[in-house]
Order: sequence, then structure tokens, then C-alpha cells
Amino acid sequence: MAEVVRRVRRWFATERMSKADVVAGIPGAIGGVPDGMAAGVLAGVSPVHGLYASMAGRFFGGFGTSTQLMVVTTTSASALAVGSTMTDVPPDQRAAALVMLTLVAGVMMIAAAILRLGKYTRFVSHSVMTGFLLGISANILFGQLPSLLGAPVRGSIAVEKALHVVLHPFDFDWRAAVVGVAAVILLVGLAYTRLRTVASLFALIVPMLIVFVFGWNEVGTVADTGEIPTGMPLPHLPEFSALSPSLVFGALTVTIIVLVQGAGVGESAPNPGGSRTSVDRDFTAQGIGNVFAGLFRGMPVGGSVGQTAINVSSGARGRWGGMWSGLWILVILVALAGAVGRVALPTLAAILMVAAARSVDPDRLAAIWSSGAISRTALLVTFFATLLLPVTAAVGVGVGLSLLLQLNQEALDLKVVRLRVEGDQLVEARAPTALSDNEIVILDVYGSLFYAGARTLQAKLPDPDGAHDPVVILRLRGRTSVSATFLHVIGDYAGRLDERGGRLYLSGVDPHIRDVWTDDLLHAQGLHIEFFPATNTLGESTLAAYADAEVRIHRERRL
Repeated sequence: MAEVVRRVRRWFATERMSKADVVAGIPGAIGGVPDGMAAGVLAGVSPVHGLYASMAGRFFGGFGTSTQLMVVTTTSASALAVGSTMTDVPPDQRAAALVMLTLVAGVMMIAAAILRLGKYTRFVSHSVMTGFLLGISANILFGQLPSLLGAPVRGSIAVEKALHVVLHPFDFDWRAAVVGVAAVILLVGLAYTRLRTVASLFALIVPMLIVFVFGWNEVGTVADTGEIPTGMPLPHLPEFSALSPSLVFGALTVTIIVLVQGAGVGESAPNPGGSRTSVDRDFTAQGIGNVFAGLFRGMPVGGSVGQTAINVSSGARGRWGGMWSGLWILVILVALAGAVGRVALPTLAAILMVAAARSVDPDRLAAIWSSGAISRTALLVTFFATLLLPVTAAVGVGVGLSLLLQLNQEALDLKVVRLRVEGDQLVEARAPTALSDNEIVILDVYGSLFYAGARTLQAKLPDPDGAHDPVVILRLRGRTSVSATFLHVIGDYAGRLDERGGRLYLSGVDPHIRDVWTDDLLHAQGLHIEFFPATNTLGESTLAAYADAEVRIHRERRL
């Protein structure tokens, strides 16, 4: 216990709170209230769950982030994933299921940090992630159109919902449409003025006043979605009966989305002073934020690019900026719970749609599009998967596609060059496609030799057919491990050389590889390979192998 107290005191001593952080939290809270409520709508639950998550995620998640300016709050992508998971859950059970899903996701994130899985976020292709986020934006734009205009919802996916609105242009509530369009005008118009940091607040208040003044009771409000609790929110234990395999899978989907997005936030918001960030530590912080969000009956949270940008632009100097925004949201919840219930639902749809439209980055899309056919394919496949499939399935497609792209890139990005001996130096030249009689060819390989890469090497090795007594020296400098596929490829090639009186040499061999490729293993497979271990001098083992190969060639010629 004393150790815990000592660490808490040391944390507060090092993480000093400044007046700038307290002030910077106010714009964050103003933007966080409508964003949190909108995220609840997007997830298909009461907007209050989004508010609770915004409060708890920002405060408790902010304690441990490595990226000091990161704001841990609700995100559109995770909210859509929650909504996709909750589709088959009865409305009266969604609150309990939501809390359980959030807690499970938080535990998964902490487990990912303990297992140090942060390094694997780099394997999610930039093109895949961009396509996924573009699909999320399109889903929000299409899916929220009926709510914006007060039109009936028809269809199981966002595209169908928007298509129904387009095909039935007069089948909507004009009062809801006026409120929703007014909110859009305020959000867009105020973005170019000094009031841009409070634009979302005006987009809530002005339409709410319009509904009140004109008595448009037909326009749906947040209070229509369920009871709005008053007073100080208190933690609650979850209902473990809500746990199910589909909920666990949904939590895994949310975990993947949040962690990959959070890694992107860490790259976009460097720490003041230049201190390094840790992806695994950010994993832990987001996991803690989700655990507390669940305990406070909130929904999943994660590092938010938009809210972090607001935190930075508002002058926050450290983690307390984001944490204070959570405290200010708590003040709003306690003092203005009644006003929250009067917020018109079309305004939340407007906030979501404008945020989705702004998240589309034409420059990024143009850069990916110009990067080649592989990048374009990844972008389009992930985009349409996100648009047409449930988010949980789209995430699976995106992860699988990222792995395939990684393997494909490793296979294609492999180059074989020839090294010619000139004095005591090795000079690169083009690798031959075939071998000649009594020829010594030194080959060096750039690229991965795992799995598909090893197969690509097999196709690039010079053909020994028709040659007598050829020798090939394959340089393996810097490779500390190899795959079974590579061993199979090398064994096959060594056998082909042996059939023609030749021999395969491996130079620059790491001791770990030699320990695996024992003489007994090679003899059991009928392989004859000469090994020259790596030394501290670059090229020394390769030149030694070349000298040995020359002696072999001369001996064969005398015979």
C-alpha cells in the first residue's frame, strides 16, 4: 500500500497541472458533449451512455497515456462497431450488454498492452485503414440522413436507408428537416469564424430553442430515447448475464479499431518537450478508460484524432487538458441534465454528418490512389466492405487484407543481385538467369525470405540446368532466423546443383541458423551445403567462401 501511495505522489509531482490545461478543457468539454451524445445515437443506445463515456474515458484514461495530449473519448468507428454488435440485442437489454461489452474491450486492451502487441499495429496497411475510415464516414452520412430529415428508416444498411430517402423525397417531417438543416448551417458557417470552437454548442442550443418556441413536439429529443438520470453519476457493477460469444467478438472488434486508431493519434500528437511515446502504454490507458467508462454505464472509448486536435489547439500543455475536459463534462451532466434531454435528435445527426464529411482527406486519398494498383485495391476493397457489410465483418476483412498485403509486399519486394570479386572488394552487378560451366556466382538478397518471399527467391535463383560443376554462394548476412519454406527452397536448389557436380555455399551465416541447420538434419535429407559463419568484418566470410569455391573448381578441372 505504501508503494502505491508513493507512486501516486510521484505521479502528481511530475504531472503538474497548469491553468492553461484547466482552460483548455472547456472547449474540449463543449465539443465533447454533443460528440458523446451523437456517438450514443450512432451505437443505437441512449445518448446518455455516450456522455458518461466521454466523461470517464477522458479523465481516467488520461492518467496513463504515453501520448500526453491524447484525449480518450468516444469515436465514430467504435460506436458503429457497437451498433453492429447490438443489432440482435433486444432494446431493453442493450444498456446491460453495452456496459459488459465496454468492460470486456477494456480488459482486452490492457491484455494487449501486457503482451506488448503495440508493434503489430504497424501491420495494418495505411490504405486499408484509410478505406475503413472512409467507409465509416460514408456509413454515417448515409445512415444519418433519415434522422436529419425526420424520414422513416427503411433498410438494413446505411446505403439502403439513404436510398429510401432519395426515392421518397416527400416522405419526411419538414419540422425535423428544418431543425437538422439549421444545425448543419450553424456547424459549417461558424467553422470559419471565431466561434468555431463552440460551433457544436450553438448547433445544439439554437435548434433546441426553435423546437421550444414553435412548440414542435413532433421533433424527437434525447429524452425520447430513455430516462435522463440526474445528479452525480455513480459507478455500477455490470450484469454478467449479458456476456455472450457475439458480445466478446464485438468487444474484440472494438479493441482492434480503438488500438489502431489510438496508434495513429500517438503519431499525430507528439509530446511537448519531445519525449518518446509508447504504443503499449497508450493501450493500457485506453483499456483503463474503457473499464471506467463501463463502470459508469458508458460505451467504448479510444484515442480520438478530432478531440485531441481540439485539445492541442486550445492550448493544453499536458495530460491534464484532456482530463479537465472530462471533469467539465461531469459538471455539465450534473448541472444541465434536464437541458440534455431537450436536445433535438436531428441536431445530433447533423453533428455526426458534418464530422464525417470533414474527416475525408482528399490529399490522403490522392496520395494513396497514386501509389499504385495494390494501394488502390486495398482502399476500394476495405471501403466497400465497410459500406456493405457489418462493421465487425469489415474489420475482419481489413485485418485479413492487411496481412495479405504484407505477405504480398514481402514477396514482391525482393531483389537478387550478383556480387563480383574485385580485389578485396565485392561489387554489385545484375544477377544471371542461368549458370555456366565451372562458374562461381555470389548472390545477395534484399527483402524478406519468409514464406512467400522464399518462393519468390526460388523463382529468381539462376537456373543450373545445362551447367557443369557450377558453384553458387548465397550471402545471408544479417538474417538471424529463416522459415521452413526457405529451408525447403534452399534444399531443393542445393540438390539441383549437386546433380550437376556443383555445390551451394551459404556465407555470412548467423550462429542461430547454423544451430538449427545441423549436419544431421542436412544429411538426413541428402543435402550438401557448405557453411561460412559471419564475422565482424563485412564480406570476410563471403570472400573465404569464394576462395574455397575456387579451390574446388580447380580440383574438379584436374579430375
